[in-house]
Amino acid sequence: MPKGPRHLPTLDYVSIVASLYKDRRAMLVGMAATISGVMMAAIKTDAPLLYAVALAFVVSTAKRYYNMLAFEDHPPAPDDRASAQSWERRQMVQGTISAFIYGSWCFVSLVIVRDPFAVLVAVSVTIAAMIGIVTRNFGADRIVTSQSLAISVPMALGLVLVGDGYHMALAALLVPLMISFRFLAADVRGMLLAQVHERTVASRLAVQLDTALETMQHGLCMLDENGVIALANDRAQQTFAGISEGSWVGRSFSDLLEEAIGKRALPETTADRLNRMIIQQEGGKIVMKLSGDFHCEVTISSRGDRTVLLFENVTARIRAQERINFMARYDGLTGLPNRAYFTEQVEAELASRQRIGRDEPVLLAIIDIDDFKHVNDTLGHLAGDRVLSETAVRIQTVMHRNSRLARLGGDEFVIYRAQHTDSETIQAEVEAILSILRRPFEVGGERADVDASIGFVSSSDPHIGLDELITRADLALYSAKARGKGQYQAFVAEMDSDFRYRQRLKSDLALAIAQDELKLFYQPLVDLGTRRVAGCEALARWTHPELGPIPPDVFIGLAEETGQISAITRWVLRTATAECVNWPKSVSVAVNVSARDLRGEDLAMHVSEALEASGLAPGRLEIEVTETALIEDREGAAAKLELLAANGIGIALDDFGTGYSSLSYLHGMAFSKLKIDRSFIAGITTSERSLKLMANVARLGRDLDLVLVAEGVETEDQLEAIASHTTIDQVQGFLFGRPMPADETRELIATMNQADARPRGAKARRPALVSK
Repeated sequence: MPKGPRHLPTLDYVSIVASLYKDRRAMLVGMAATISGVMMAAIKTDAPLLYAVALAFVVSTAKRYYNMLAFEDHPPAPDDRASAQSWERRQMVQGTISAFIYGSWCFVSLVIVRDPFAVLVAVSVTIAAMIGIVTRNFGADRIVTSQSLAISVPMALGLVLVGDGYHMALAALLVPLMISFRFLAADVRGMLLAQVHERTVASRLAVQLDTALETMQHGLCMLDENGVIALANDRAQQTFAGISEGSWVGRSFSDLLEEAIGKRALPETTADRLNRMIIQQEGGKIVMKLSGDFHCEVTISSRGDRTVLLFENVTARIRAQERINFMARYDGLTGLPNRAYFTEQVEAELASRQRIGRDEPVLLAIIDIDDFKHVNDTLGHLAGDRVLSETAVRIQTVMHRNSRLARLGGDEFVIYRAQHTDSETIQAEVEAILSILRRPFEVGGERADVDASIGFVSSSDPHIGLDELITRADLALYSAKARGKGQYQAFVAEMDSDFRYRQRLKSDLALAIAQDELKLFYQPLVDLGTRRVAGCEALARWTHPELGPIPPDVFIGLAEETGQISAITRWVLRTATAECVNWPKSVSVAVNVSARDLRGEDLAMHVSEALEASGLAPGRLEIEVTETALIEDREGAAAKLELLAANGIGIALDDFGTGYSSLSYLHGMAFSKLKIDRSFIAGITTSERSLKLMANVARLGRDLDLVLVAEGVETEDQLEAIASHTTIDQVQGFLFGRPMPADETRELIATMNQADARPRGAKARRPALVSK
């Protein structure tokens, strides 16, 4: 170990310097014994020099004593090395002076006094003093060295001056004696520093442990071999705040749990499990729910006969997990079970029903709000959400007490019940639901009137699954909607055959589209003034190889339902534009597009590709849309139609007068043609009111500078009434021809568009197509 003070850490060095000034009473006792020895020798020999030595010891002792008192009043700080060095120098000077007096005493006794008693007292007391120097000043090697030399040099000189060989040999022995004293001091110093280091390290570790225990986010508790708490930080005690007061240390942990059980702050089963894990030293984790909504996770670890418990507040995590579980199982808007959780519950109940062989019928009903999108479009989505929430509340107030209600998604709800499913109870429940939903909804000061349709199935088949129940209820709902709004319908066997028929058509339609088995027919639009063909509407037709011709409203509806309508639209665009090139330049072609086409982003691209491939001028193509297609995304549809119109393509509004907002559509979209629905034509030959209505609708279109088309003209009388009393430009209907193949269409155009096709006396009318 290094001996110089500069090699020692400051803390160790200051500790060593402080040890030099310890126990001044021991110093006084030692010096009193020394002075007594000198006085006895002086009295016996009556030597004046010995009295002088005694006086020197008295003065030196007084100086050292007052120096110790000064040190006690102004000790150096643990990190004040400079001050410690000053105190060390003072101690070395005064200690060296005292040691020199000891050496001088021996020299005087040996050389001058020469009295055996005086020599014995001087040498023995001085040797004892040297031992004291080692034990007192072992920490400061410089002081030990200086004081040893101050004693030994005068003593050795006195021994040598005596003159005989024995005294000279004794003087020589002082050298190993001094060396041994230095080694002794070094050993003591090493032991002291080791103890100081160990104490310092232990103190530092204790401080660090205490800091860690008090600052850690978890609670910590250590149990001894008897289950008694040996250590606990504040956070651990806060875990049981309000349950147990005072310090935990020294208490049995099982007693603490018993106290929590007694105050009903902890379930007994949880406490028993925790106690068992501690006793058996199993290790692991357990979550405790204490009073209120406080959740604590306890981690148990054991080593030897000690057990450590770590307490972590997991309340936030448990709440988050519960929230996640709720969101995974329940609908966030209505608070009802969602489709996944409803499926889990019902499938488990159906499986149990099958195991025990119950034959009581089960009920599954699907409730769908009619035209709910209209609520969102007119009042906004927030209002729509409030209607859905209120719908859930209303259904729960009238549904059967054994029914289970869930939200399937969107505006669809589902009810399941496995008890009291007789027909009278079912009918009463669905009628009560429809009745309460017909009451107006008040949303933000606005009134919303809605209806709902219900399809339900009741089955006693113990092997029936949820998917089949939902499929049958869906078929019943589809049938209820087909009969009108606000109705309910029970599933019957015929619906299943209809469903299978539709599923087959869906599959076969996809194959027919892929194999180009659809055919395109054309129905002429005739200019009322010239009686020439002004354009043709392209209409897709499908003849099934086994089932024969499939009605357009059937397979077009299936195509929209399955998403295949866009493929049909692309095919119609390519085929119709390629065919129109073969017609006279005055004849245009019209292609219908669906709501899905308008929602997509590729309509303009498909139109451009068809025109480019065929070479047809944009002004000879019309795009027909219905109000039903526009209502889903009015703004998006308007933007797409505006883009087409800007490229010279005509835009026609089909079936005008059958939608919700006909006039607003005319005002806000780039239409160039208005096709008046056949419902306006039916009674114009027998009802003056119908004729006036037709004439006023035509006048409205005329004022907006639109080309007007009357659909559904089937008789000459209807044609004459239209020509005489309205400003209609074009007519379309069976009077001039049903939809026909391309070759027949070309023949019809050639026949009707001959130069003499205009009737005698006919007035000129506007062109067949007006590009806006």
